[in-house]
Amino acid sequence: MKPVNILMNLICLLQIVWRSVLLGSCQAFGITVTSYCSTNYLSLGWYISVMSFFHFSEFVVTSVIRPQNLTSESFLLNHSKAYGIAALVSWVEYWTELWLFPGLKKSYWISGIGLFLCIGGEIVRKTAMLTAFHNFDHLIRTQREEHHQLVTGGIYSLCRHPSYVGWFYWSIGTQIMLCNPLCSVAYLIASWKFFNERVFEEEVTLLNFFGKEYVAYQSKVPTGLPFIHGYNIN
Repeated sequence: MKPVNILMNLICLLQIVWRSVLLGSCQAFGITVTSYCSTNYLSLGWYISVMSFFHFSEFVVTSVIRPQNLTSESFLLNHSKAYGIAALVSWVEYWTELWLFPGLKKSYWISGIGLFLCIGGEIVRKTAMLTAFHNFDHLIRTQREEHHQLVTGGIYSLCRHPSYVGWFYWSIGTQIMLCNPLCSVAYLIASWKFFNERVFEEEVTLLNFFGKEYVAYQSKVPTGLPFIHGYNIN
């Protein structure tokens, strides 16, 4: 192996290591906040743990289903600039409202609903990834791989895009869990718009890959996302 390749592999490994350490530390911090800090910060501890687990589990599951594609990007920590901005805005809202309206953050039953959505969304998404296995990818494919098959069984018999369904409800759940009223609405709208465009774009490629087979699948199974119907060839 050339020295340049060795160096690149080492850099990639270091990027994976520091992200893993960061997420592990955040997970430990979230558990500590939940267990030992004032109940005023209960939802914050849940939030930190949920966020850490989501991103780390994305990497772990990808390592199982598509090890050849595994990189530091598989954590989805830098998913997009919009994703980072959305997270930052939610933190600003949380701390601002905790300062001005501390009682708002003590609605534990509301936080519990958010936690339920996050856990449910996480289960749905990871089930979808494991069911699709090597047919799953974080990116929309523009060319069909030799082994690429249309998955219609398991959780895919209930909805066409279960990984997006899980992520959609997980995303909204994080803001309900923090009792962030503004970001709860903003995340709902932004997530819906993102997945509406994403499903439309992805189904164009799936129709090109699978033709009538995918048309028949579309006619029987909904997307699973509210008011999102995908690309209709008719």
